[in-house]
Amino acid sequence: MQFRDFHPMKAPGLRSGRRAAPAAAGEDQGPWRTLPLEGAFEVVYEDARGAWTTRTLDARELKLGPGRTLLGGTDRAHGLYRGLRADRIRRLTEPASGTRIETGILDWLLARAEAQRKMRGGRHPRRAA
Repeated sequence: MQFRDFHPMKAPGLRSGRRAAPAAAGEDQGPWRTLPLEGAFEVVYEDARGAWTTRTLDARELKLGPGRTLLGGTDRAHGLYRGLRADRIRRLTEPASGTRIETGILDWLLARAEAQRKMRGGRHPRRAA
């Protein structure tokens, strides 16, 4: 028996150098569900190593998946898209209203996304190109 019997080098499903194309709006993403969310938030976040950082995020969406929820948006300091795990957010502040939340953060984000959806009439916002 050889190493390749357990770990085939050319097996389908192994990662290649290419990234998968993003799913189109309304396309099935498996068990993940995406809720649009808009707003600027200052987030105190605990990373995987246990270090706490403060980030300012222009939120775009909440991604709800199996056992995990991500707050996705653009990190103002780096200009890059970030997906922050909701269970690692220690404090969330909305500078526009002065709202500061330290417990029940996920519940607050879900309620906010639902309220924004109702205001838009259940449609996704159109973004200017």
